[in-house]
Amino acid sequence: VQLQASGGGLVHPGGSLRLSCAASGSIFSIYDMSWYRQAQGKQRELVAVITSGGSSNYADSVKDRFTISRDDAKNTVYLQMNSLKPEDTAVYYCSAVVYSGTYGRYWGQGTQVTVSS
Repeated sequence: VQLQASGGGLVHPGGSLRLSCAASGSIFSIYDMSWYRQAQGKQRELVAVITSGGSSNYADSVKDRFTISRDDAKNTVYLQMNSLKPEDTAVYYCSAVVYSGTYGRYWGQGTQVTVSS
């Protein structure tokens, strides 16, 4: 199972970006899909998670600005990020709990998001 993240980049404060993460490989089922981020010198933190039933939760710091969604037909999770702030600057990682004959948590390679004027 591989996760491929894309969509990062440089954006001005107040701008928007949409991250995507597609899972591929021998996949029977995907359960929770999530986005984490790690800013330079800081620990990795959970940004948002969405269950297979569509329920979602967010870190307090991104509530009302970020939206997580998923397209199960495409094995893809998205993170729509609006009203971006400099403190959102980080490497963003997607993660998914996948059943491929065994259960496992898989990680994408990370995509850089930089918010700067």
